[in-house]
Amino acid sequence: MRKPWIVGVLLSAVLLGACGDPASGPEAAPPPEVPGASVTTQQRAPASPSATDSATERRTSPSAPAKAPSVLYLGDSLAMEAQKALGQELRRQLRAVYTSAPYSGTTLCDYLEGTGEQSLVPVADKAATLVRRLRPDFVVLQFWGNAWGYTPCMDRITHDASPERYFARYAADMKRLSDQIAGASDTRIVWVLQGPDPITPDRVRRVNALYEERAAASGDLVADAGRALSAAGARYSWVQYLPCTAYEHAHTEYCTQPGRDRTSLHRDDDYLHFCLAPTTSTPKPCPVRSPGIQRIALEITRVIRQNR
Repeated sequence: MRKPWIVGVLLSAVLLGACGDPASGPEAAPPPEVPGASVTTQQRAPASPSATDSATERRTSPSAPAKAPSVLYLGDSLAMEAQKALGQELRRQLRAVYTSAPYSGTTLCDYLEGTGEQSLVPVADKAATLVRRLRPDFVVLQFWGNAWGYTPCMDRITHDASPERYFARYAADMKRLSDQIAGASDTRIVWVLQGPDPITPDRVRRVNALYEERAAASGDLVADAGRALSAAGARYSWVQYLPCTAYEHAHTEYCTQPGRDRTSLHRDDDYLHFCLAPTTSTPKPCPVRSPGIQRIALEITRVIRQNR
């Protein structure tokens, strides 16, 4: 009975690696509605399409608009596929200055300074290095939690072989990364909680708990994007489809099966990622509108909007 899950784990490893080639470097992003293969983007938003919405979202007093925040987005293949959608929402809602530098297949230790050749992230894109250069108001960190030792900096510590060593190492890397970012600039970290994992649901539950503990210890923020990817009352039960939200009803391209009042979170051949286009060997943002990615982007944007 366990054979399908073993095959699933192997498929996951292939998919997580296939979603990104760590050798690919940052490049400029295309304009907002054009699919592209950007890794790093930085630009100020154009005017919001709705003057009423803009006034409501940006105003902190009757006479003074809120300062447009600057946001840095780092992470693994989930961030790689979501980076364009998040940038669009942050610019549309908050007129944010936005930079993204995700690398597929990575985990927290890859973004630590001092990891050298053991890291899949180039020296120039280490978290603290980017923070010192960009001075962002927020650093958004989204990591599924590399569990099979794909990246060398995990020193072959895997969840399957040694769960407790894996969680201890993950917690230590979270603290090191948080400390390096805090030492680089006065910025706030947003830890993104992950959605359900059908293979090891308790792993994601514990990783999310570590994110929450680290946020509480450091005065950081949490964006529970994973809740938006879970069924009501079943936070850690994996699902491929969910009922369409009010947003998805209003933006019908995100309600993929309106006749059944439900939308697709995953492709049939990929339970981990949320892009509804096939995975490729070249890292790039998701080129098609995908409800799961949009839910992630909306939740992260909501947290930043409420805390800027």
